[in-house]
Amino acid sequence: MISINNLNFHFGSRIMYEDASLHIKPKDKIGLIGLNGTGKSTLLRLIVGEYTPDSGTIQMSKDTTIGFLNQDLLSYETHESILSVAMQAFGEALHLQAEIDKVLVEFENNFHDDLVDKLATLQERFEALGGYTMQAEAEAILEGLGFTTEELQQPLASFSGGWRMRVMLAKILLQKPSLLLLDEPTNHLDLPSIKWLETYLERYEGAVVIVSHDREFLDRTTNTTVEVSGGKLNVYAGNYSFYVEEKALRNEIQKGAYENQQAQIRQAERFIERFKAKATKAKQAQSRQKMLDRMDRIDDVAPEAAKVNFSFKFNTQPGRHILRLEHMSKAYGDKVIFRDTNVHIERGDKIALIGANGKGKSTLLRIIAGTEPINGKRELGHNVILSFYAQHQLESLHVENDMLTELQQAGSGKSEVELRSLLGSFLFTGDEVFKKIKVLSGGEKSRVALAKTLISEANFLMLDEPTNHLDMQSVNILIQALEQYEGTFVVISHDRYFVENVATKIWYIEDYQLKEYPGTYHEYEAWQEKREKEAKKEAASNAPAAPAKTEKPVREKSDFSQLTNQLKQVNKQVSEVEKEVHQLEQKLSAQEKHLADPQVYGDVEKLQKATLDFESLKAKLDKKQEEWEKLMLEAEELESKIAD
Repeated sequence: MISINNLNFHFGSRIMYEDASLHIKPKDKIGLIGLNGTGKSTLLRLIVGEYTPDSGTIQMSKDTTIGFLNQDLLSYETHESILSVAMQAFGEALHLQAEIDKVLVEFENNFHDDLVDKLATLQERFEALGGYTMQAEAEAILEGLGFTTEELQQPLASFSGGWRMRVMLAKILLQKPSLLLLDEPTNHLDLPSIKWLETYLERYEGAVVIVSHDREFLDRTTNTTVEVSGGKLNVYAGNYSFYVEEKALRNEIQKGAYENQQAQIRQAERFIERFKAKATKAKQAQSRQKMLDRMDRIDDVAPEAAKVNFSFKFNTQPGRHILRLEHMSKAYGDKVIFRDTNVHIERGDKIALIGANGKGKSTLLRIIAGTEPINGKRELGHNVILSFYAQHQLESLHVENDMLTELQQAGSGKSEVELRSLLGSFLFTGDEVFKKIKVLSGGEKSRVALAKTLISEANFLMLDEPTNHLDMQSVNILIQALEQYEGTFVVISHDRYFVENVATKIWYIEDYQLKEYPGTYHEYEAWQEKREKEAKKEAASNAPAAPAKTEKPVREKSDFSQLTNQLKQVNKQVSEVEKEVHQLEQKLSAQEKHLADPQVYGDVEKLQKATLDFESLKAKLDKKQEEWEKLMLEAEELESKIAD
């Protein structure tokens, strides 16, 4: 599909890729990983042709189509509805729809046989492109990404940047390119939408390349990992978890080879130094020197990810009860967020608040912080000092300060050595601590704001999406910091790896109430899956009973007997649907003859009505045929089980 060979690319004097190679095959699911700044997004732009390689080649087959999700798409603005924007993916079908409409209008003044033939050809092509189902498909993907049915007709311009990005993602998915390039696709998604996208990508028939810092997402969507490091593309034949294990093994082998080579080099250098001045050994010394000059040097293993070696302590110990909300209600006009709910936070709680966007998670943090008015009682515990981190806190950083000064002015009383140590833990080393806030990237500002929050004297932290804009290494640092933090915290996050590693309680909002699960995220997820299965089982048991059978029911049937009965029922349904398909086919055939009637195609109004009737019948027939196919597959599966 795509072959990258001996790729070389520079930004100014900086080497991004040097003799890098990669082959992307159909149906590959690739996770593209590496530290920030190593060139992951650059590689995607090289593939789509936005950048030109300095040397080397990027070749692709003629039938390759590419869909590229990137942050530049946030700048797209229009007052068209989000449904219309997503349906731009069906460019040819929409063009045909316009042509069909033109032909129908032309019938009013210029009716002839050629026009009838043209209409039939256009409609046939329109149907082949899925024109009759494209709106339903677009609606399903938009709703899967978190939009409500009512929102589909709202203009794109009325939504925030994160929601606009979801629309652009929907448009790309609807195009169904043979290669999807997704640059941080989960950045603007909530947990339910991330799970929906995971399922979609698992079933996607084309190839996918994903740049993401979400480990869980990569584990569930990829089967190959490509690490960008040292200007090379290193391939690992598995998902992210496989990469971690394989990388450790490769590092161990590389470390051994490096140390062996260094021992050889030291031995050769000692020989050269000792004998280069002696006439009898000079030739041998020169030979050793040439050997060293020709030697391919093995690189040492890069140091492990930074570890936090800073103690996050506070002087004021709070009481047992951190906060209580009693009979709390909150609404914005007619939109109810909470209704008569209670919230209790105890000292030492490590809580993660999860769920879909729009349910009230950020509102709850503001209520806890005391910045959002409520109906009900809010009681902050004794000696509780709280600190609130959210993305808008980045705006409160003093842009003319350097990082060290910004932390010194936070009022923690920490020494310069301690603050330098903290900044070092957050990946700022040496003179980097004197970089001004205004020149930092979004991720770097996030790390400074988090460090500033953690060194405060707060014994109760509230963190709203702290992992946004952080790479995997920075997320690891935050996890270590929160593991060492001795106070209480509530964190909102859609990063499941992060939540699993920091939280011992899970909060979720359901039926306008705050509810709690006392365990880790993975335990909560397993519990929720069990709940959903039980709910489906209960719903099935409460469904209307099947008509009573004349034969006396057997109290306990064998598996074989149950499967046989199920097969009989499915075959009966197959027969009924086949009859309906046959009837619809007859009606459709009659409607085709009706359309060919001169009295019909000679009258524009009659022709328009007949055409709409034809399209309606065709849609019903397609739906019934799909139902028939599903039943046939079910019957085949049952027959296979019976045969076994």
